[in-house]
Amino acid sequence: MWPQLRVADWTETRDTLHMWTQIVGKIRLAHAPLVNHWWQVTLYVSPRGLTTSAVPYHSGFFDIEFDFLDHLLRIRGSDGTDRSVALEPRPVADFYRETMHALGELGIETRIQAHPNEVDPAIPFDEDHQHASYDPSAAELFWRQLLQANRVLGEFRSHFAGKVSPVHFFWGAMDLACTRFSGRTAPPHPGGAPNCGDWVITEGYSRELSSCGFWPGGGEEGAFYSYAYPEPDGFADHPVLPAGAFYSPDHGQFLLPYEAVRTAADPDRTVAEFLQTTYEAAAEHGDWDRAALEEDPNRWQKHR
Repeated sequence: MWPQLRVADWTETRDTLHMWTQIVGKIRLAHAPLVNHWWQVTLYVSPRGLTTSAVPYHSGFFDIEFDFLDHLLRIRGSDGTDRSVALEPRPVADFYRETMHALGELGIETRIQAHPNEVDPAIPFDEDHQHASYDPSAAELFWRQLLQANRVLGEFRSHFAGKVSPVHFFWGAMDLACTRFSGRTAPPHPGGAPNCGDWVITEGYSRELSSCGFWPGGGEEGAFYSYAYPEPDGFADHPVLPAGAFYSPDHGQFLLPYEAVRTAADPDRTVAEFLQTTYEAAAEHGDWDRAALEEDPNRWQKHR
C-alpha cells in the first residue's frame, strides 16, 4: 500500500512531471474564479492520477486529468468532446504545445503565464527542452504514494470544524497539502519564493495557519511535513511523534521521512501521530481555541 520510490531513481521524471503539472494548473488558474489562498488553482488526487476537477468555461465545464494507469493526459468537455495527450518521454516544450493545441481543438481558448513558478531557473515552457524524461512506472508509484497520503490526510482533516482546506496538490512546489486555520489574520508574509510574486505568497498566508502534507523531497523517498505561519515561540521545541520525526531549521518545519512511514509496523498510525502532534505544536503555542475548532467526525455515527 505504501510503495517504495527513491527520489534519486526518478528525479528527472519528477522534474519533468513538475513542469507538466504547472502547465495544467495554470490552465485551471486561467478559468477558475479566485478562492482564498489560491485554492482554485490546485489539482486533486483521483482514482487514476491527478485531476483539475470541473473547470468552468462559458456555460459549461471541462476537466483535465493525468491518468497514470493509461499514461495519458485526458481533456474532457461537458459537451461530450475530448482529447488526449500521451504521457511519454518528451520535452516540456512539446507537451505544452500539444496540450494547448488540444484545448484549441475543443474550443477552449486559453492564455497562461507560460513559464513555471517557484523554481529557478524558470525556463519558458515553449523553450524547455531540458526536462524531457518520463518513466511510467515511477509516475504510477508516485501517484500511489499520493493515494495513501491523500487518504490519511483526509482522515486528519475530518477532525477539524474550523476553516480547513481540501486535501489538494499544489503544483508550484509539487506537494500534497492540507491546511488548518485558527480564524485570526496573519502578518504579511515576506515572500521570497523564486519566480513568484510576493503578492502571491501574501494571499496564500493571509491567515494564521498550521499546514501539513507530503512532497517528493526532504528524504531518500520524500517526506511528510508540517509547519506553522506565523511560527509561534516554542513551536520548534515541541515534542512530536513518531520517533523518526524532527524539526528542520533549514526548512522551518517538522519532517517525517517517507521511508520511516513505509517501513513502520502501522504506517497509517505513524503518519496520523505526526500530523496530530505537529498540529498541537502550532495550536498550543499559538493559543488556538481548540475547543471551538476541533470535532469528532464520528459524532453522528449512532444515527447512521
